[in-house]
Amino acid sequence: MNTPKHVPAPPETTGRHLSYLGFAGVVVAYLAIIKVSGMLIGGWADEDDILTTRGLVFTMLIPLGLALVFTYGVVAALGWWRPVMRDDRPVNRWVWLVPAVLLVAILLGINYSALSEKGWLFVVCLLIATQFVGWGEEGMFRGIGVTVLRRHGLREGQVALWSSLIFGAVHLSNAFTGGGAGSIAQAAIVSLAGYFFYLTRRVSGSNAVNSVTHGLFDFSLISGTVILLDQEGYLGSFAPLLAYPILAIILLVKRRSIETADHTGDIPVAPAS
Repeated sequence: MNTPKHVPAPPETTGRHLSYLGFAGVVVAYLAIIKVSGMLIGGWADEDDILTTRGLVFTMLIPLGLALVFTYGVVAALGWWRPVMRDDRPVNRWVWLVPAVLLVAILLGINYSALSEKGWLFVVCLLIATQFVGWGEEGMFRGIGVTVLRRHGLREGQVALWSSLIFGAVHLSNAFTGGGAGSIAQAAIVSLAGYFFYLTRRVSGSNAVNSVTHGLFDFSLISGTVILLDQEGYLGSFAPLLAYPILAIILLVKRRSIETADHTGDIPVAPAS
């Protein structure tokens, strides 16, 4: 009698099952680590801003580092390394325009003069901290979040929509930490950015490119809008902001040619375990 060969399960069906409620709990824990540890560690160190190297370390680098460890600890516990770190749903090659536009905005938006005044140690700490943001948020929302939505059988258009909206919605938490009503506008903008990073993940086939890009984008924003040499601001800080409407218009015009002709969007559903 012939023994049937073992056929490995698709990436989306390997590892543990995570419900929507479970994912919500993971996201809340991720936010709590950043917010609570940031307040406790910053308060202990008597630091409340990121304008000095010491302040940057205690209010940003350490809390974000803890959140990063938590994110990839969850990935390891779920056994989701491959579906989180790789994306097997390609899009048309022109979508590389999305990370290209973001990269140009990053290079134009960095306030090189202000950073030079801060010194190399500050720049290195800020670069590491913003990469912690990029890898942490992309791991949580484009990695774990996208995998959760796919495993529950959502079509790819729904995955793109809901992963981006969830990403934007969690930034409403800034309303409780001094962000005020402006947090609503920020959440809408962040949702749009989430879609750009989602497309970057798909066109690159990896969660690494969008993670690095996300971190550099935040590095550019912080250097251009927070770290100022004077009160006149920095003209280049408008470059990252202009990237949003430019990409939105491009994607609106070419929305029907994002997916490849052979991509059906059918997502296998993982069995509960």
